[in-house]
Amino acid sequence: MVRSSRITCSSAAAMAMAGAGGSSSSDGDEAGEEIESAPPLRVGEERAIGSSGIRKRLLHAGEGWATPVPPDEVSVHYVGFLPDGTLFASTRDGGGEPRTINLGSGEVVAGLETGICTMKKGEKALFILPPLSCEDPGVPGVPTGSELHFEVELLSWLTVVDVYKNGGIVKKVLSTGGNRQTGDLDEVTVKYKIKLLDESIVDESPEEGSTFFVNEGHVCAALPKVLKTMKEGERAVVMVQSQYAFGEQGRAAKKQFSAVPPNSAVNIDVELVSLKPVVDVTGDLKVMKKTLKCGDGIRTPHDGETVHIRYTGRLEDGTVFEKFGFDGEPFEFIIDEEQVTVGLDCAVATMVKGELAEVTVKCEYGFGNTEEQRQLIMVPPFSTLIYEVELIDFTKEKESWEMSAHEKLEAAEKSKVAGNDLFKIGMFQRAAKKYCKALSYINEEEHFEDEVEESTKTLRVSCWLNHAACCLKLKDFAQAISLCSKVLEIESCNVKALYRRAQAYVESYDLELAKTDVLKALELDPDNREVKLLQANLKKLQMESNKRDAKLYANMFDRTAKESDVVSKKRKVQNTSVNEAAKSPDSEEALEMVKEE
Repeated sequence: MVRSSRITCSSAAAMAMAGAGGSSSSDGDEAGEEIESAPPLRVGEERAIGSSGIRKRLLHAGEGWATPVPPDEVSVHYVGFLPDGTLFASTRDGGGEPRTINLGSGEVVAGLETGICTMKKGEKALFILPPLSCEDPGVPGVPTGSELHFEVELLSWLTVVDVYKNGGIVKKVLSTGGNRQTGDLDEVTVKYKIKLLDESIVDESPEEGSTFFVNEGHVCAALPKVLKTMKEGERAVVMVQSQYAFGEQGRAAKKQFSAVPPNSAVNIDVELVSLKPVVDVTGDLKVMKKTLKCGDGIRTPHDGETVHIRYTGRLEDGTVFEKFGFDGEPFEFIIDEEQVTVGLDCAVATMVKGELAEVTVKCEYGFGNTEEQRQLIMVPPFSTLIYEVELIDFTKEKESWEMSAHEKLEAAEKSKVAGNDLFKIGMFQRAAKKYCKALSYINEEEHFEDEVEESTKTLRVSCWLNHAACCLKLKDFAQAISLCSKVLEIESCNVKALYRRAQAYVESYDLELAKTDVLKALELDPDNREVKLLQANLKKLQMESNKRDAKLYANMFDRTAKESDVVSKKRKVQNTSVNEAAKSPDSEEALEMVKEE
């Protein structure tokens, strides 16, 4: 009887267990896969795993639902024996220590790793592996053709993350964190210790940790890459190859820290102490919101809703230019009504109730290139503004799905009227948003009762037409054409839609399509002054276009005629040369020379 606390896999078994994918068979079954859609095993129940002939019998249920996957590091006890009870391997002999196995590395006999990947923490199971096709040097003393039985207990495991899938940065999670994952822009506080393989310390954070932005990097290239895989509160040890550490140059000794020789691998002990999420509000890095304190829920203020805030505004040098909401009632404003700077408006629209944030606003979304008198000081032109703002509360309008048909119609009408008011004073972008909001209440896909259907249809057409008018002012001609076309699909004789679409076609220089719409509009309303003016302008543009075309073709024909004349003269010269050459004694030689030319 052979007893061993280590089972080494043969090369054939290692190939069978596809380390990268954790598969133990050539048919592509994933490690850990039992039977698709099958219910969990009950204690005492036995089932095949995949199609490789491995069977599993549950002896003791584990905890939770998670199972390890390659390249996780598992800690197990196991006992291996033959069907007749002959023991050939055990980690339990003489109070033995558990075995640590790196899944996917091919360290254990073929099939056992697949079985471990189906287990939960604390679970005990019996795995029955199919007979070896030949003697495996990893299990000496086991005859060829023998079935193998393994009784396994999964004690724990450490999650291992191969960041680049090439072994360059490998993170082993010592303790998991919360639910918040780091992002590229986040501000983090990190405790770390970077060591060479001989345990020499080459860099270390202060006791309270170092604070920096993830995308700015810190100390070495690997650290931000690792942080992007971590959650707040997580601790890990990271193995880093030289190309992701200090590279070919290494690094000289500094202060109390050792030098890093060229091409040195390092280990990093790292803890993500805290993070402050940072959001690029406008998508161009000109309005950045850093959350200092998380709020409640996920609902953020919508356009047109009133928000209640307290905030302090200061310049980059710390000078406070205004402060509201701290003495008495909170400061109020309506989202998307331009009652505060665009940057502050946009940022508050991303906040949840109770959230405290620092908002950095570049001049393009602040006061621009002009001086601005504020509550406390005159703000210089091109100033970057920094707000510390807390969203205390906000009014919540009913969601569309909460409204009755009559309420939706009323809300849509209210938004349309607001859009009309904005259009009259030249606020075309904001007016367009109001029309879009109105349409969101009465969208085409929703069915309304008969008594409000006609009113809904009329209001929808009105909003499409008004939105198209905004698009013409904003030079978004493709959208204007699309909106007018929607109207004409249901009201083919709508003169206003034909007129506005013709305007958009003219601006897009689709003169024939514009002409078609103008003629149809005049057929429906021969005395329409606006359409007649557009027709006159269209005729002028068509005449100019015809003149340009005529000139273009004239130049083209003139150039062609000149080229033909040149070719004709050249041929005449060649023919004369040939005739003269034919009369000379050396006519054949002369003829060849002309041909070569």
